[in-house]
Amino acid sequence: MDFICAVDIGGTFTDCIVRDSAGHITLAKSPSTPDDFSEGFFNALAQAATQMGLTLDELLSRTRLLLHGTTVGINALLELKGAKTGLITTRGHGDALLIMRSVGRSAGLPIERLLHVSRHRKPSPLIPRSLIKEVSERIDWRGEIFLPLNRQEARQAIEELLAENVEAIAISFLWGFVNPVHEIAVREMVSQMAPDVYVTCAHELIAKPGEYERTAATAINCFIGPQMSGYIQRVQQRTRTLGYKRPFLIMQASGGVATADEIIHKPLFTIGSGPAGGLIGAHYLAGVLGHTNVIATDVGGTSFDVGIISQGRPLMASETTVNQYTFFMPRLDIESIGSGGGSIIWIDPLSQTMKVGPESAGADPGPACYGRGNLRPTITDADVVLGYYNPNNFLGGALRLDREAALQAMRTVADPLRMGVVEAAAGATQIAEFQMAELLRQMTVQRGLDPREFVVYAYGGAGGAHAAAYARELGCQTVVIPLGSIASTWSAFGIQSADILHVYETSELLIAPFDVERLNRIFCQLESRAREQLREDQIPDDRIELQRFVEMKFRLQIHRIEIPVPGGTLTDRDMEALEATFVQTYEALYGQGSAFTEAGMEIGVVRVMARGKMDIPPINPPERLAREAFVGRREVYWREYNGHRSTAIYDGTRLQPHTIIEGPAIVEMPVTTIVVRPYTVGRMDAYGNFVIEL
Repeated sequence: MDFICAVDIGGTFTDCIVRDSAGHITLAKSPSTPDDFSEGFFNALAQAATQMGLTLDELLSRTRLLLHGTTVGINALLELKGAKTGLITTRGHGDALLIMRSVGRSAGLPIERLLHVSRHRKPSPLIPRSLIKEVSERIDWRGEIFLPLNRQEARQAIEELLAENVEAIAISFLWGFVNPVHEIAVREMVSQMAPDVYVTCAHELIAKPGEYERTAATAINCFIGPQMSGYIQRVQQRTRTLGYKRPFLIMQASGGVATADEIIHKPLFTIGSGPAGGLIGAHYLAGVLGHTNVIATDVGGTSFDVGIISQGRPLMASETTVNQYTFFMPRLDIESIGSGGGSIIWIDPLSQTMKVGPESAGADPGPACYGRGNLRPTITDADVVLGYYNPNNFLGGALRLDREAALQAMRTVADPLRMGVVEAAAGATQIAEFQMAELLRQMTVQRGLDPREFVVYAYGGAGGAHAAAYARELGCQTVVIPLGSIASTWSAFGIQSADILHVYETSELLIAPFDVERLNRIFCQLESRAREQLREDQIPDDRIELQRFVEMKFRLQIHRIEIPVPGGTLTDRDMEALEATFVQTYEALYGQGSAFTEAGMEIGVVRVMARGKMDIPPINPPERLAREAFVGRREVYWREYNGHRSTAIYDGTRLQPHTIIEGPAIVEMPVTTIVVRPYTVGRMDAYGNFVIEL
């Protein structure tokens, strides 16, 4: 019997899922280790191996696929602890990265900071102006060389950057994505002069217009590149020493995995890969359960992440904003706020009102109830105070919670507000749940989607505890806690369910009526490159799946909408259908009658998503102990009753399929807790999902 292993590093815990060839699943959670994330990676694997009665090297030597979602890159970017990076760009354009766009001072800021316009500031520069070098060269928008590359200037720029001891060099020339000959020439010069310096060319990452966004992506790739490549190489080397001989696969934000060797050169694409894993897992399960519209929600220790599956397809985005830097990157459309189990509860000194997040207690020291020295209350502490969590049965008993420490921490907020400790805890959880509901509203209602037509999937360590509350705010009627206890390690499960994915795109300006022959040629070229890459990845032809998309907009507008395109040789009738689909999608987003067809339509980007379908074992119904699931009662505070009630407690591992549990009740799984609120009904389905009907 062989295994598929997936490890996902979060801000608080590192999760591991091991699935054998029969579909049986073993899960493990280990605290993340920010000083060296690889330590937590192997700790989680070792913990899973121990549960299976194996040593770590026995597990890895029998592993068919090893997949990984990592936060190393995003952490380096958020903490500005990346490599010393230089930039070489077209003469006259050295300030593009510093000027940004007009929204650069406010891009990505939370609402509380957006309200104070006078305090808006541009972010700290990833590359200071002294390390940005300009060289004479120019390629026009058609890809023709207007001014040949001045090699003497390029060599001097490289020498000046090397004299500053840069660790990485980003190369981004104007219109280099149309004709990369000058970018390639400078990269070869860097490789000859300093073979150990990390180098990225803009055209290798992004192939569409947007000088600032393309340059920002290249700069970020270099900024996080040396640290990411070093981390991946260390992990890869140790896994090989322990007996794993197959390709090491890394999760990408686009929703698929790629080989470690590719990610070493393109670490940018791992930013947001953890939440992407959760959405891919939700998409996989939705296919099994027949749900076409899903709001996927991940309540982790540090953040709350939301993604959407609409009409059976996860929604995609082409822009990302991190640290106020906006850059192009194909990714699943997932938005996050700092509202999770470890989010700090605090008092705003100006308004004297209670706030939750975005600051988190993280993995170390963690919530006050962990007993590791934190004195500030978190949502997890509030859940302990309210009685949702059993202090003696948290993480399957592996971590005993200190309820007295949670009470003491909550008093630091309750006393100044002249509130009772329980009242303050209930208020804090309600604030957090309303913040979560607001993000759901932004992701659905503000995009023309009716949340009442969606099923809510809730995962992450605290998903089961809070999902019924935030789903009710949106008028949703069904909440699914995926596969019970596995929900707490769901992103790792999703990574395990992902396909190998490559995204190929090119910038093309096509104006309606569209030239169908030209579009056919472009798709043919992109698909040829895609098949070649997947064959290099050892994917057989019968497991290659290609999907086509174009980005369309009305002329004189800015924002484009991604529209699917059918396969095969396109005809004029297909082009008419494409225009009709665009109008329909546009009006679904912006309102009936908002489409201004008289302005004309255009295509700006042509894209192919190439998937190598992985052979993933099916989900097997879990084995259920034929014993009484009811294990007792305890006092739990319920907002609906404005007080405590003696509440039934159930052992989730003993629940038989279709057993009805009327709220209020608490269902305790080995590493997650499900809160069945008053006026809701819960049940376990045949696959082990816990379903709550509101």
